[in-house]
Amino acid sequence: MSDKIKLREAISIGIGGMVGGGIFAVLGLAVTLSKGGTPLAFLFAGILALITSYSYVKLSKKYPDRGGTVKFINQGFGKTIFSGGINNLLWISYIIMLSLYASAFGSYAPNLLALTGGELDFHIYASVIIILASIINYYSIKVVGMIESYAVVIKLVILIAFIGIGLYGLMGNPNLEQLSPENWEAPLQLLTGGMVIFVAYEGFELIANSAPDIENPEKNIPRAYYTSIIFVVLLYIIIAVVTVGSLSFDQIKTAEDYVLAEAAKPLLGQTGFTIITIAALISTFSAINASLYGGSRVSYEIAEDDELPHQFTYQLWNQPIGLLITAILTLTLTNTLELESISTAGSVGFLLIFAMVNYVGIRLSKEIKNIRAIPIIGFILCIIATIVLLQQQFSANRMGVIVAVSIIGSCFLIEYIYKWLERSKK
Repeated sequence: MSDKIKLREAISIGIGGMVGGGIFAVLGLAVTLSKGGTPLAFLFAGILALITSYSYVKLSKKYPDRGGTVKFINQGFGKTIFSGGINNLLWISYIIMLSLYASAFGSYAPNLLALTGGELDFHIYASVIIILASIINYYSIKVVGMIESYAVVIKLVILIAFIGIGLYGLMGNPNLEQLSPENWEAPLQLLTGGMVIFVAYEGFELIANSAPDIENPEKNIPRAYYTSIIFVVLLYIIIAVVTVGSLSFDQIKTAEDYVLAEAAKPLLGQTGFTIITIAALISTFSAINASLYGGSRVSYEIAEDDELPHQFTYQLWNQPIGLLITAILTLTLTNTLELESISTAGSVGFLLIFAMVNYVGIRLSKEIKNIRAIPIIGFILCIIATIVLLQQQFSANRMGVIVAVSIIGSCFLIEYIYKWLERSKK
């Protein structure tokens, strides 16, 4: 039993997965899209994550497997071109998340130490951190776990301190009026804002990969999912309130890529800015470390299930070959796409994946003994959210939509070609 994951550790996996680099990367983008209604946007996204977690709870208890989401998709759809395409999308969505974290690191780091004083700093820092995290993953998985466990504590302590000081600093701040309903965007725009930043919640699905090792799974699996998501929803809403109440919309727009650090300035000055910047660097670095590990494992699991070439199960320097491929693809995306396009593509990917997990919850309703109405609601909401996000972003961020649709299409095309080649060999 000593090797079992206790409830507190399982909750930490969920919180650590969600409060990675997401909040540091997308907060400024959320305010730009939703204005004073940003806390509502985070609430919308959080409710969708909470509803979807119900299917994850039931599936994790019935089919505990280190493959997590990959296992659930195959259980619901069999090993088909469709399930392979969805699982490929999960791997690519990990890579998109890595790009998001690296982009956040590249945006925050130059505020501590500018190298060239220009945009090149972003590319240098974002690329170096991906390479460094890859080296650590190759060196020792134990070090990856150690970094993550310390980072979770550090970032939560700093964020909770930021909230406490920030709420105190809101008293008498004229920017507090920005939170009033007349400064909210239209409901559809608020929903779009919530869906663009949905990537900030996707990390709860990491609990599924730990399900086989969780102590007293019948009680602790649901507690781990629900506690971690509710905690993070409240955390994000309060952070959004403090940020919108501390800075003017113009200031937020100017500092969009590192807005959380800027929000610490009014009360704590440059010291607060520096502390939050350091927290962002620790958080994004630990998130890159953990997601590289997770991404390489996903590609390995998919290949084991014969949905990617078996070469993906090969080892390179004692790690799956997928680790190197994941790192190279992350470097490419980070240095070619804008933050909003990365965020849109990531959110669309995970919304579709979660829609399918909810659909599996509907299909396997008898086996997993769930309340069928909940995954039905989750499935419908995920599909509506995806359509609204694509439609709204098509006018404002056409490149993000093109990237998202191209990625989805490529995942299914690659799976179709792979299955066709495999059949033709027989």
